[in-house]
Amino acid sequence: MKARSEPAEAGPDAPARPPLVRELLLVAGLFLIYKFGRQLATGHTAEAFRNAHHVWDWERALRLPDEGAVQSLLLHGDTLIHVANTYYAAVHFPATLAFLVWLYLRRPAHYVWARRALAAVTGAALALHLLFPLAPPRMLGATGLIDTARLFGPSVYGPPRTDELSNQFAAMPSLHFGWAVMLAIGLIVATRSRWRWLWSLHPLVTLLVIVGTANHYWLDVIVAAALLGLALTVLRLPHRPRCALPHRRAQSRRRSSAERPELVGAGR
Repeated sequence: MKARSEPAEAGPDAPARPPLVRELLLVAGLFLIYKFGRQLATGHTAEAFRNAHHVWDWERALRLPDEGAVQSLLLHGDTLIHVANTYYAAVHFPATLAFLVWLYLRRPAHYVWARRALAAVTGAALALHLLFPLAPPRMLGATGLIDTARLFGPSVYGPPRTDELSNQFAAMPSLHFGWAVMLAIGLIVATRSRWRWLWSLHPLVTLLVIVGTANHYWLDVIVAAALLGLALTVLRLPHRPRCALPHRRAQSRRRSSAERPELVGAGR
């Protein structure tokens, strides 16, 4: 499932690549702000569980599918649930980072567009984490779901009371899903391979993983998709990169026509 594409355009219309040092500082700054903001949202245990009960009741009122049905599929074998836990723990950040690096090197205009979209979604998610702390379904006894990462491994979270690296009450919206959808959209838009639509499997697998491992509710996914859709509506989609070969051919034809000698009396 490679992001195979044609050589990048090198003509005068090619977009300028943003300065590398500035981009590294910008991405690092956004990451630190996000991590600091998540820490500000910790400590709201009672409110997070109260909101979790509300979300669970809203999903039943809306007749959304039971998350337990997805978890039951993953629990058919230890290997399958272990793979799902590994996907949740190991794919999210590395895949997004690789996506941004590839766009920066091969599609600068698409990189700026994707980075802005990810920043907008992440910023909106941080605001929701502060305003609406939410315990994930694996913590809510009413769901009947189990913490698959804790029982089968690997797990990226420690006990909520002692986990100082992450805010486990930031289930809504699901950035796992929002970033996965942006990755798929970005690669589908920025490439021309007929296989590029296979990138849509990434958010689909991510959806099954985050719900089946009881880390997110369906409503977390819906809100993340809505925020990303709003961001993409506001941000202008960059033009597809043009292949440089037709441009060179046109220049060659014009040069050949200019150099061709005119025939005297050819109009008679």
